[in-house]
Amino acid sequence: MAESMKGLKRTHRCTELKVTDVGKEVVVMGWVQRRRDLGKLIFVTLRDRSGIIQVVFNSETDPELHAKALQVRSEFVLAVKGTLERRSEKDINPNMETGELEIIASELRILNKSEIPPFHIEENTDANEVLRLKHRYLDLRRPHLQRNLILRHRIAKLARDYYDENGFLEIETPVLTKSTPEGARDYLVPSRIHPGKFYALPQSPQIFKQLLMVSGFDRYMQIVKCFRDEDLRADRQPEFTQIDLEMSFVDIEDVLAINEGFISRLFRELKGIDIPVPLKRLTYAEAMERFGSDKPDTRFGLELVNISDIVAASGFKVFKDAVENGGSVRAINARGAGSKFSRKEIDALGETAKTYKAKGLAWMAVEEDGLRSPIAKFLTEDEISRIKERLDAQPGDLLLFVADKDEIVFDALGHLRLELGEKLGLIDHKRFDVLWVTEFPLLEYDEEEQRWVAKHHMFTAPMDEDIEYLDTDPGRVRSKAYDMVINGYEVGGGSIRIHSQDLQAKMFKVIGLSDEQAKDRFGFMLEAFRYGTPPHGGMAFGLDRLTMLLAGTNNIRDVIAFPKVQTAACLMSNAPDTVEEKQLDELHIKTVIEESEK
Repeated sequence: MAESMKGLKRTHRCTELKVTDVGKEVVVMGWVQRRRDLGKLIFVTLRDRSGIIQVVFNSETDPELHAKALQVRSEFVLAVKGTLERRSEKDINPNMETGELEIIASELRILNKSEIPPFHIEENTDANEVLRLKHRYLDLRRPHLQRNLILRHRIAKLARDYYDENGFLEIETPVLTKSTPEGARDYLVPSRIHPGKFYALPQSPQIFKQLLMVSGFDRYMQIVKCFRDEDLRADRQPEFTQIDLEMSFVDIEDVLAINEGFISRLFRELKGIDIPVPLKRLTYAEAMERFGSDKPDTRFGLELVNISDIVAASGFKVFKDAVENGGSVRAINARGAGSKFSRKEIDALGETAKTYKAKGLAWMAVEEDGLRSPIAKFLTEDEISRIKERLDAQPGDLLLFVADKDEIVFDALGHLRLELGEKLGLIDHKRFDVLWVTEFPLLEYDEEEQRWVAKHHMFTAPMDEDIEYLDTDPGRVRSKAYDMVINGYEVGGGSIRIHSQDLQAKMFKVIGLSDEQAKDRFGFMLEAFRYGTPPHGGMAFGLDRLTMLLAGTNNIRDVIAFPKVQTAACLMSNAPDTVEEKQLDELHIKTVIEESEK
């Protein structure tokens, strides 16, 4: 039977005990990590969120207490009173934070027993992730997950403190909002009171934070939940958390400067790393040209090189046709890989390229006495010489080529670059490269819908000097948008917003929204903009992704208390799940499910 805490009050968490506390009577409480029975002595390692400490039960000094300690098993919940002592020199454990200390127990209460858990609660468990997510409350007892969530708390607190010091007010925005079907799918919530009508869960507080600028609040921030019904990846969840910001009377430089200050303080205080500011900047065009990505990992080289002009009239039809059709031929030089990679490994790289819609991967291995390549016979000596010169090719190098539309070339080579960076050991995983990517295209053409759509969102302002091209050449227009990138991950992004009614109307027209559609979807916002809208802009950081990077993990589930899996399901609670017909009736909803889906 579980015992009561009555009369006992915890004095310390386990690792709060220090050498300066030796000799004091202390009370600790937590879970049993391990029990070792050495006959006269029983050693119990007690764990709480701070870490672990050793407790000693001695049969010679207190046989009754020793006998009680024999009942203890892993994951029992204990309260222990005792005297803190220093371990003998030979018993010090350098791998424990409290390895110099131990508690000589004088009182033990078993606050609760535990069944044998389905996996060992330890730092580096080999338990299946599905099993761990099913029992997430146990998984969260593991030290590294607890450290991750404590880090997340500290990031959120630091954000609140920093932005408060810089004049931002934390203001909550609605969670039940209006659906605006642009971008990702909305999660819809049926209304009981308004039959046939639905709320949407917000993909971001975008409209509301802009309205707060109209309201004169000047500087807003919020740590806010957002929702997107889209396919998941390792670094994406259906519900996620943003550090959301908006500022009035600002332009690009103001927004970048305030957020550089935040990220600099974050790394200095939480990681002890000085991030130099102002941060490096790459335009979108330069990032794509050099790295094949608008979120480049700049910790290593392997930059893309355009050789389209060299092979435009080549005898190699694949290269020639790509250039003639308005595409390009680009390459990366994987230094030293020509002498390291087998033909089988090179072919595997080709399969990787095909997963990003490339038709194939051409290659040249540079050797001391010439080239090893299936495409060399289609190229002239002059073309080969110029390619080698442009790529600064040396014996032992492997040159990899993709020829296609620019977007396919960038995507395929950009991902190949990352794979090769890992394979060749070029990435320093202890290093943090932080930069801005700026001047994104305002619009991109959607082939499926046969219309221009907003690259970021439809409230993003164009660069002043590009406004004239909105009517004549929309694809040429650059935006006042910016993303912060850390080690190849976009951790935050935003823009200066359109605050002119006329320009916003033009933007709606360019993306194919009629006046009626614009009014139906954004009428309340357009109405507000009639009453004096200040110039404004902002951004949002992804708290989950930011924590993931600072925690040194590559799985976003490691920094979320109760995450969902690839199918957007929670294995622990079994959400989403069916509901009673009565509930559906109240909401005026009927479900239509094929028998195969049931």
